[in-house]
Amino acid sequence: MWPYPKVLAHRGGGTLAPENTLAGLRRGMAAGYRAIEFDVMLARDAVPVVLHDPFLGRTVPGSGHVYDYDAQELAAMDAGGWFARAYEGEPVPLFVEFAQFCKAHGVWMNIEIKPAPGYEIETGGTVARIAAALFADEIAAGESARVPLLSSFSQLALEAAREVAPQLPRACLMSELAPDWERRAREVAAAAIHTNHRHLTPRGAADVKTAGFGLFCYTVNEPARARELLGWGVEAFCTDRIDLIGPDFAS
Repeated sequence: MWPYPKVLAHRGGGTLAPENTLAGLRRGMAAGYRAIEFDVMLARDAVPVVLHDPFLGRTVPGSGHVYDYDAQELAAMDAGGWFARAYEGEPVPLFVEFAQFCKAHGVWMNIEIKPAPGYEIETGGTVARIAAALFADEIAAGESARVPLLSSFSQLALEAAREVAPQLPRACLMSELAPDWERRAREVAAAAIHTNHRHLTPRGAADVKTAGFGLFCYTVNEPARARELLGWGVEAFCTDRIDLIGPDFAS
């Protein structure tokens, strides 16, 4: 059973604001969303930041990799100007600050762990440790629906997260259901499978559900497709089109 919100704003504001920023998060909240999917990786000084790409140049001007810079250097960079002039100067968020803002405003989090090559264990452990500390009271009280869900394409990152904070739920991310998807999910005691809706079939959805896992899809931007997936048993999805698909779409 999926105890979390069913429709998530992808990276905050979808197509309406710069991704993975507080401005994007506020835009999603303005649309009624209280659930978000976003990405976290480590800066050079091992401080986690909210960014999707492992390199600069698309959403943040510059060159090189994220791990070529300390977190405070990244936080001083412009993560909004690429989207529109109105967002110029929007900073790269630190994960701790971003998560604290989400918690303070009742925004549930699907945190995607995106480690740089060779930093899978360190990234998974760091993100899990911070999230567990931030939600220690909710975990102790058994308020599982309020606790963030950690997802990743990296098996090593999920294993590290499980070792550091086994009380946090985990989800295996995979573009399509690999032949060994169930083995991989059980190895990290995953609560859910997260997959690209474009590669999902009714049979695959049924197999995931029969095996007892939650089923989440990314990134669903057409209402008709969202309804089809829900009809297959998909329990939740994220969307860029928060202007077309509201937070109560699946209710």
